[in-house]
Amino acid sequence: MKIRIVITVSGKVQGVSFRKQTARMAEELGVCGWVMNLSDGSVQGCFEGGSAAVEALFTWCSVGPERASVNFLTCDIQPYTGEFRDFRVVLEEVKAA
Repeated sequence: MKIRIVITVSGKVQGVSFRKQTARMAEELGVCGWVMNLSDGSVQGCFEGGSAAVEALFTWCSVGPERASVNFLTCDIQPYTGEFRDFRVVLEEVKAA
């Protein structure tokens, strides 16, 4: 079964290679979507793929890379769309909604 989630990770998650390592893990797991920094210091990601792979990436994000310190992680389950063909790091910081 394919699923889609949008996560937001708070804590020491910017300046610690969180986006780069998330993209590396997503590619290893075969997850499509994106990850980006938000202006409030958090990181947001949208993940699509097989449920086991997406859940594994979510679990990895709850800890993050070695230098990260995750304080809070939210997850919004959304309908799977299949709109992504790969995984991308969005480089522009955006204003948090």
